Amino acid sequence: MSEFVICINNEGNPASLIVGKVYRRLPDPEAEAHDMIRIVDEDLSEPDGYLYPASMFVPVELPERVKQVLMAMGS
Repeated sequence: MSEFVICINNEGNPASLIVGKVYRRLPDPEAEAHDMIRIVDEDLSEPDGYLYPASMFVPVELPERVKQVLMAMGS
């Protein structure tokens, strides 16, 4: 499972998601069993993230240095 995803569709969630932005994916096997994904979105007040349909995102592999920077920022 990729630690990061790119938003490809923010329909119904324009205030929470930005198309083209990289988001941190949080592990949630139960959500994934229902084709959902848990991410930390623009509302950083919820450290456990929010659930969205997995079809709104595409997994992305990032260089290790980029991962470190994003994790340090809380993305």
